[in-house]
This record gives sequence, C-alpha cells and structure tokens, in this order.
Amino acid sequence: MKQSTFIFDRDTILHLRLPFSFFLLPIFCFAISQSHFVDITNTIVIFFVLHFFIYPASNSYNSYMDEDKGSIGGLENPPPVTKKLYYASIILDITGLLLCLLISWKLIFLMMAYISVSKLYSWKKTRLKKFGVTGWLVVMLFQGGYTFLLVNMSAENLFHLDWFTAQNIECMIIACLLIGGFYPLTQIYQHEEDSSRGDLTISYKLGVNGTFIFSGSLFLVACVVALHYFKFYFNLEQFEVFIVSLIPVIVYYFYWFTTTIKNEALADYKHAMRITFISSSCMIICFTILYFLNR
Repeated sequence: MKQSTFIFDRDTILHLRLPFSFFLLPIFCFAISQSHFVDITNTIVIFFVLHFFIYPASNSYNSYMDEDKGSIGGLENPPPVTKKLYYASIILDITGLLLCLLISWKLIFLMMAYISVSKLYSWKKTRLKKFGVTGWLVVMLFQGGYTFLLVNMSAENLFHLDWFTAQNIECMIIACLLIGGFYPLTQIYQHEEDSSRGDLTISYKLGVNGTFIFSGSLFLVACVVALHYFKFYFNLEQFEVFIVSLIPVIVYYFYWFTTTIKNEALADYKHAMRITFISSSCMIICFTILYFLNR
C-alpha cells in the first residue's frame, strides 16, 4: 500500500500530543492570574500560539529525534516515527511565530529563543537532554520562568525591561520550582529507554526513590517561596488557596511514593500521567481562583 505524503496524517497528529499541552497550562494560568492588566486579545493569541503550535512543534521534534518505542508523555503507545514529524515541527513553529505578530514583533524574538532552546534540547548534535542536570535546568527555566515571562508580557502588552520587577522575578522563580519539581516525575518510567540512548536524565541519575525525594523537596521549597510571595504582595488567604489546592497532589504523591518503595515497577507511565493530571488540574483551579481574587 502506498504511504500517504500528507504531513499531518493520523500518526503525526498523535505525536503532536495536543492533550499534553493541558499539563503545561498551569504556568499559563499562573502568569495570567498575576497580571496587573489583561489584554484579552493578546491572551487568547498567546494561548493558541503556545498550546496549539509551539508546544506541539516541540513534541513532534522531540519524538523525531528520540525515536521512542515505549510510552512517552501523553502517548502510551506512540506510532512509528517518520520524517513527517520534522516537517510538522517546522511548519508549526513558523506558523506560531507569524501569529506572534498579532501581539508584538518583540514577542517573535522572545519566542525564537524558546524554540531554539527546545531544539537544542532534543537535537542529536547538541542533545542537552542527555546531560541530567543541564537538561533539567533548561526545562525548569524555559517551561517554567521563561514561559511565565512570555505569557505575562503578552497579557500586559509590556515588552520592556520595566517588566523585570522584584514581583515578576519571584513569580518566575515559583514557576521554575514548580516545573523543576514536576519534570523528574515525568521521566521516572523511562529510565531504561533513556539510558539505552545515552540520555542520562536527572531522574535516571537520582533513581526512583531519589526522584521522589528530590521532587518533593523542590515542591516544599516552592511552597516556602510562595508563602513569602503571597504574604508580601497579597495576603495569607491567597497562600491558603495555593496550599489547599495542592492537597490532592500531596496525597497522591505520598501514596505513589510508598507503593513504589514496596514495588519499584509501579513507577510506571500510568501513575506518572495520573499525578501529572491531578497536579495540573489542581493548579489550574488554584490560579483561576487567584485570578478572580486579584480582580
């Protein structure tokens, strides 16, 4: 049977992992909730640019470079990798950059930096992913603090050095800590496949138990920084919303951790995706509440 030449066929669309963008939505919601002013048009545009173009482009490029055979984030049984994924990533990136013009030409350069780092993370000649600490720092910064910057600047329509206030920088730190704590847990079931490619991820280096302890410690630090942030800039009521929203995540985290101590095989895809869904849902609800409290 002759293979279709259409780039965005069923297999390519699956590798875009569009549902996985939901797991990156909390940082977007956090950035909007902390905006002093929200330009609705800009907010809608940056939402679609990130979640329907830039993130899926990164996913397809990563799949193309990794050539995964086993489960990956948001896709339990990935179809075979083809060259179409590479072309799809280029098309989506270019479209996303062009849409940035609807907000500001300055956003194009900021987004190009994000795209470039995303490619360097996966590209076989640079492969930042294979360096445990470096790869983790890159993901923590760019999917955390830098994404907060992209969204908040767009929402406030403020692409200027004046944006870098102490408050915004502290928000970037919180975003980095949340992503930095969450990311190793998404790698915990891929140790064997990652190591076979030479990708010695931070989760692989830490081991299963070490990953849980490391992630839990970072979440604790994030809570301490959040306590200072909300108490100093707002009030303890907002911090209470933050902590209460985390309760389901904390409960499931300890449940999963204790079960893997007894049976390490339970550090698997199913549990990783479940805690990802719980934490993303809780944080989206949290930051939505904070948005309305701030208005």
